[in-house]
Amino acid sequence: MGLYKSKLPQMAKPLRPQEKDILKSSLIIFVVGGPGCGKETQCKNMATKYGFCHVGLGQLLRQEAQKSTHRGRQIRDMMLQGLLVPSGLILDMISKNMLSHPESRGFLIDGFPRELKQAKEFERIVGRAPDIVIAFDCSMQTMVQRVLHRGQVEHRAEDCEVVMFRHLTTYYTLCEPVLTFYQQKKLLRNISAEEAPENIFAKCCSVIESLW
Repeated sequence: MGLYKSKLPQMAKPLRPQEKDILKSSLIIFVVGGPGCGKETQCKNMATKYGFCHVGLGQLLRQEAQKSTHRGRQIRDMMLQGLLVPSGLILDMISKNMLSHPESRGFLIDGFPRELKQAKEFERIVGRAPDIVIAFDCSMQTMVQRVLHRGQVEHRAEDCEVVMFRHLTTYYTLCEPVLTFYQQKKLLRNISAEEAPENIFAKCCSVIESLW
């Protein structure tokens, strides 16, 4: 569900041993949650406080979609339909972004993984699991309100009502296996995203500092 047939890569290329070594000592934190739950805002705040590199999957895809290339047009079409971009392309974009910041002490990867296949593929190509996975819990009503407001303020084409409900449907269908996967690995940390932003940030900081 939510997939799109295209010529974009379905499988990512494994990193070379020396590339895996670059990422071996850095903290890797995944931040997941539905559209409008506040992932991007909190990741930016955490990146500033701890000197981490913020890898925003949504931002990477939007930047690629704005390019006048065949790949850019395909990504833009998928995003406007509320469909998932192929995992191979997503993993290549994320790993390339991480390797471009070899000096970073940590990475906050926001909006990833979006499905179980991506979670498993990340470990295959990078050679390790994340250190922790922060999951933002947010009601559908709250997410709908936030996304529609964001669409008006930021003029994002993918934040219209029809696309938003497709995003939500896809998220709820695919997220449960991802959360279960990381729960079984004892890596999952749930945080309510319904509270005041400063309270959410304080809880995120507690999770990060528990790793030290």
